[in-house]
Amino acid sequence: MAQHGRLKKPRRRRIAGGVDTHGDTHHAAVVLLNGARVADAEFPATARRYAQLLSWLRSFGRLWAVGVEGTGSYGAGLTRHLAEQGVRVVEVDRPDRRQRRTKGKSDPLDAYAAADAMLSGRACATPKLGTGIVEAIRALHTTRAGAVKARTAAMNELRSLLVTAPAEVRDRLRGLAPVALVRACARLRPTGDTADPQVAVRAALRALARRHQALTGEIADLDAQLRPLVERACPELIAIKGVGYETAAQLLVTAGDNPDRIGSEAAFAALCGVAPIPASSGKTRRHRLSRGGDRQANRALHMVACTRLATCSRTRAYRNRRAREQLSPKDILRCLKRYLAREVYKALTRQNVADPQLPAAA
Repeated sequence: MAQHGRLKKPRRRRIAGGVDTHGDTHHAAVVLLNGARVADAEFPATARRYAQLLSWLRSFGRLWAVGVEGTGSYGAGLTRHLAEQGVRVVEVDRPDRRQRRTKGKSDPLDAYAAADAMLSGRACATPKLGTGIVEAIRALHTTRAGAVKARTAAMNELRSLLVTAPAEVRDRLRGLAPVALVRACARLRPTGDTADPQVAVRAALRALARRHQALTGEIADLDAQLRPLVERACPELIAIKGVGYETAAQLLVTAGDNPDRIGSEAAFAALCGVAPIPASSGKTRRHRLSRGGDRQANRALHMVACTRLATCSRTRAYRNRRAREQLSPKDILRCLKRYLAREVYKALTRQNVADPQLPAAA
């Protein structure tokens, strides 16, 4: 453990901590509640050292709270340990580049900056616990998303290779639907010298098709594991029209195991990037789509809104009414996503109260 500053005996004074997290080490700092710096030290990022880090912090006085950088990545293990020990943890964004240009960059400086951000109120978010069923959903859902991307890449590669394939191979496979194309390519039997382009292309197409099939099976297995978990975690969410298991899993991951950390439905809308952003000027009064927040949660709400527009008569009636009010299609979709965020938030927090403004599903 590397330490800077003189270790003092425990006092009754109130202190706060800041931690700059890395893959192998965490650098912790202690400050008084008036911002005065006390000491800093470095600890290995292991379960045993988490306890040592907390004991070191408490050796300087009564620990009020700890600001931790990267609570969803390198600091996830430390965050869980501190929460289990009853310590208030505040999620801290990494210092911006302008601040680092003026004040410099080092692990001690970043640790003190984390504590300062918490004390000043710039950082006040409660991190996700990551200790319940939603953390299990996150692990499976993240893996599924990676498999879907890999499967899409495999299909794109297959189609691209088919464009330049020898005429005999291309003519045989041309016009097939995706599923039939994959099956046909998986049945190819390349024989002969691979120096022959036709043999090599057949071998490549077969490999891509079998990769696609393997990923499809992997996705199906993950779906089978995800569905019961999502139903156990929040059946009210699945009951919302337009919300499927994949979108429900993403919305649960965005909220975390402790959705009560999100203080209001407006905060949840901002977290999902669907809160209205003022874009008025002069006599023009309007709002625009938000470009912030969790983009995957935004995508999930977008999919739900599109499903509602395609299948729900009341949602289509709402769209037509707002169109007569001269709202653009983007503004109408923004309004729908904002209302959906309210409905989803109530489901996540078990507040199943009907929203009179929301165009309910038919």
